[in-house]
Amino acid sequence: MADPQPQPEVLSESVRINGTAAEATLTGGELSWRPVAGVGEGQEQRLELDSEVLGCRVDGRKLKFATFASSAVANGERPSSVARGGRGKGGGGDRNRRRGEVVVEMEGEDAAARWGDGIRDRLASLGRPKRLFIIVNPYGGKRSGRSIFQNEVLPLIEAAGILYTMQETKHRLHAQEIAHSLDLRKYDGIICVSGDGVLVEVVNGLLRREDWETAIKVPLGIIPAGTGNGMAQSLLHAAGEPFSVSNAVFAIIRGHRRALDVTSVVQGKTRFFSVLMLTWGLVADVDIESEKYRWMGSARLEFYFLVRTLNLRRYNGRVLFVPAPGYEEVGDPVEQDTGVSTGIQEDRSNDNNGEPKCGYVGPSIEEAGLVQWRSLSGPFVSVWLGNVPFASEDAMAAPKAEFADGYLDAAIIKECPRWDVLGLMFQMKDGAYVNSPYVEYFKVKAIQIEPGLRVGSSSKGGIIDSDGEVIARGDGPRSRAAGDEPPEHPMAYGPPIQLTVDQGLATIFSPR
Repeated sequence: MADPQPQPEVLSESVRINGTAAEATLTGGELSWRPVAGVGEGQEQRLELDSEVLGCRVDGRKLKFATFASSAVANGERPSSVARGGRGKGGGGDRNRRRGEVVVEMEGEDAAARWGDGIRDRLASLGRPKRLFIIVNPYGGKRSGRSIFQNEVLPLIEAAGILYTMQETKHRLHAQEIAHSLDLRKYDGIICVSGDGVLVEVVNGLLRREDWETAIKVPLGIIPAGTGNGMAQSLLHAAGEPFSVSNAVFAIIRGHRRALDVTSVVQGKTRFFSVLMLTWGLVADVDIESEKYRWMGSARLEFYFLVRTLNLRRYNGRVLFVPAPGYEEVGDPVEQDTGVSTGIQEDRSNDNNGEPKCGYVGPSIEEAGLVQWRSLSGPFVSVWLGNVPFASEDAMAAPKAEFADGYLDAAIIKECPRWDVLGLMFQMKDGAYVNSPYVEYFKVKAIQIEPGLRVGSSSKGGIIDSDGEVIARGDGPRSRAAGDEPPEHPMAYGPPIQLTVDQGLATIFSPR
């Protein structure tokens, strides 16, 4: 049996806090004090180191706490009786946090140094990162990544005393290249100031390394600076936190982590990895075709959803899947009982250039094939596969999704009148749309998409979109045969594309 960890020394001292005389006590994870004169005399107040403190520095006889808490707490004004009641999920008071400072003045510099050491030890014991590698995408969303980093990220991490290296992306897949070659021993995490696409590139870069087994365990962080920001919203919402850049930054500073599923997306010899979603049909059309309205920010998605609904498209095709427990009755049984026999011939020995693979190759299809496959046939309005609840700040596409349950959540719309489709959009904010009789919502361990042409067209297909990037497009000459070199996208429209989930493979910084 392991020896119990020694408890930190309890420190008590007569001090002045923000100019008011008080008796202060520093326990394991909390600074508490009781004013001895003036307003609030005798009423205990407190400051939680984990959930309300960015950092602390010693300045002569003074300890200066940089706080990030509710308005009252930020300046040390909250009574403990209020603090201990009515707290939201995950700590942090009324959730409307702002920066502040609490100044504790000691009787001498020796006492300040002793308390400073004690506070640093306590903050270090929380597992907070000490050095971060930060990737900034200056082109995503409204091209605000650089200003978000300078004005909203940097002040918080500097107040927390975190060292950092920052690099901007210069082109598509640059973040993947960075993650593939980065000396990970120097950092406690990789942070993406971007939309979801850069996070996905980092995951792919880590999993293509020779040391992928340890590389993929490096904690990843996401600070929203894109159009959709689905991962950041999912993480904050799960902890009861309002969506904001500062809350996302503070979650990283606090250092709490959670496991994250990774999905292998495979077509023949082509493979990449996803952590957010894959869509085909209406949602993919809206996500990609609305790029021309990027200047509108996230409002472009709602606007183009309306445009596309008025001219609703349906796509022929089929999806085959291995259902999660409890969903075995969805769809129809498939005669073949393995993933290989449904049509995908996967080469697990070589990469796309024919070289021996040195990175992660994903869960084998044969393992997924141990369970009976089932199918749904089109036409489809939309096929949506989600790993986390939110696809964007205000679209809860997969309300039952969990970060590391080992399953993808499928939301499939087959036939649906266009005005009902429009109604579903307004129900997507809280995920209520999945209760519609037009939506088939279920969980899968593996799923295979066999995309077909648009209903009424002999040449036009659709878009298959993963985490905001087109992976296959079926518009006449852009489509290609499986195995050909991709002229524009990594996969072909038409041949089956298979997704298989590896439970909890990655690690991501998360609000507690």
